[in-house]
Amino acid sequence: MVKCSTSLWSADLSHLAAEVVRVDPYSERFHLDVADGHYVPNLLFFPDLVRAIRPHTKRPFEVHLMTTDPVAWIEPFSAAGADGFVFCLDTLADPSLAIDAARSLGKFVGISLALSESVASLDPFWDQLDQVTLLGTALGIKGVAMDPALPVKVLQAREHIHKHNARVEVEVDGGIRRTTVPTLVEAGADWIVPGSLMFGEDPYALRVWLDGLDHALRKE
Repeated sequence: MVKCSTSLWSADLSHLAAEVVRVDPYSERFHLDVADGHYVPNLLFFPDLVRAIRPHTKRPFEVHLMTTDPVAWIEPFSAAGADGFVFCLDTLADPSLAIDAARSLGKFVGISLALSESVASLDPFWDQLDQVTLLGTALGIKGVAMDPALPVKVLQAREHIHKHNARVEVEVDGGIRRTTVPTLVEAGADWIVPGSLMFGEDPYALRVWLDGLDHALRKE
């Protein structure tokens, strides 16, 4: 079954706690983008905000570190209530530093790949990861169309995971729409990161549609 890591960037930020509660039954976890204004030209979520909304859901919090120094942010977000971390491949000369930092705190860990980064670049790390997050749009922006090459990249990720006999899930983030989800799920995505798709329509209806989509694909 395809799982939802719901992006809080698309929630009504003036009523964030209520938004979390509203979509909680239809999400397996929550995705929190963190941007420092340097790595990407934006400013997004911070530890105190995570701490403030933590009591409103028992769902895991996945923190996507779009920052120049991801290791420095792992402990503060962990203390605030994060359950796992995704960091950008090109932010560290040695990605194992962030992997080990997250693991030392008992957190799940993933690496995100930008549109220009190949799946093969993760070959040294498959046995250290819980997931790979494949980005379908440029970092730090929302509301734009998904790159049409993303389903092919999902297939490539599945091939590399199988080749390395790894237990790694594939997440897709960016441009998640009703028109794009079927091809992503068919290609082998385990997780989608719905933003406006979850908050902009009835979340129950969305969940029913996703479950039906899973059922239809399993029958093929």
